[in-house]
Amino acid sequence: MKEMELKYGCNPNQKPSKVFMAEGGLPFTVLCGKPGYINLLDALNGWQLVKELKAATGIPAATSFKHVSPAGAAVGLPLSDTLKKIYFVDDSIEMTPLANAYARARGADRMSSFGDFIALSDVCDKATAQLIAKEVSDGVIAPGYTDEALTILEGKRNGNYNVIQIDPEYTPAPIEHKDVFGVTFEQGRNELKIDAELLSNVVTENKEMTAEQKRDLMIALITLKYTQSNSVCYVKDGQAIGIGAGQQSRIHCTRLAGNKADIWWLRQAPQVLGLQFVDGIKRADRDNAIDVYISDEYMDVLADGVWEKTFKVKPAVFTKEEQKEWLEKNTDVALGSDAFFPFGDNIERAKKSGVTVIAQPGGSIRDDNVIETCNKYGMAMSFTGIRLFHH
Repeated sequence: MKEMELKYGCNPNQKPSKVFMAEGGLPFTVLCGKPGYINLLDALNGWQLVKELKAATGIPAATSFKHVSPAGAAVGLPLSDTLKKIYFVDDSIEMTPLANAYARARGADRMSSFGDFIALSDVCDKATAQLIAKEVSDGVIAPGYTDEALTILEGKRNGNYNVIQIDPEYTPAPIEHKDVFGVTFEQGRNELKIDAELLSNVVTENKEMTAEQKRDLMIALITLKYTQSNSVCYVKDGQAIGIGAGQQSRIHCTRLAGNKADIWWLRQAPQVLGLQFVDGIKRADRDNAIDVYISDEYMDVLADGVWEKTFKVKPAVFTKEEQKEWLEKNTDVALGSDAFFPFGDNIERAKKSGVTVIAQPGGSIRDDNVIETCNKYGMAMSFTGIRLFHH
């Protein structure tokens, strides 16, 4: 198929709308549903991300996209019992590496992932489809689907769930175009290969980076390559745990992503794991309640006459002192940035979320201050020399 008509563009008033290829056929097939304009933007950006994650790490990868930026991205490392609990993974599902990757990608920021578009690096298997079936999602793109997986996904949304199969061998033209206000922009595609060699220029006193830390830094940088700029990404144990996208200020980006990383870690605290929810509560309501419970607005779910709608037993307040004590236990977090850090304040904020290794382009007139701040905390930092803006 050379072109496909869409219902409308970014908004319902933007008609007509379609996707097409100037030469050759579209590199994907819609197996179920009718994807929209934004769905396809998420799908095609997400596919590039997971394809590169798999190539860089050798491990199946997944991402959860919302509004043309990833809410989560991960490779398929095994899940601990704690992660299974906070990601709501049913023990009846026989988890696979691909399923682990999606559980991690979806679970990192469940609030942002609500209604996501999923991208998978490998053929979607039954276990991954079972996870997807339980979540509120707009669609999925993958290089293929097992018969069992496709049957499960075709039953989602009364048969209207978007299921897209991408040609894994498709290679786009080296020059890409974009129209804005009637003006056509042209540039070479960002074909930069992100690998461990890109991390070789370690500029701090601490030169040590383990293989696992380098893996996490590669995950951060590949994720940033497909995140709306400015952006930074915190990664731990093979998955993004905090992504800050589209901020005009680098420090605000670092704070936003750091706050998300902190929420991910707080969800693993005993106070949160011990919450007793009422029977039959929906996943979204449970996610919202947890998010409020660990925020400054905790009384919105703990007030008398309110908590009974969510909890079987009224929880104790998770105090700021208790939260700080728990957050201090989070360590060995990797941080990537799509452009240089202009000041050491970014490093100070990163330290509060357990960051020990960093990858960024370098090139600021205040590089010395940034390096000095890293040295103060014994961090190892690579200068990649490569900017990763994405718009």
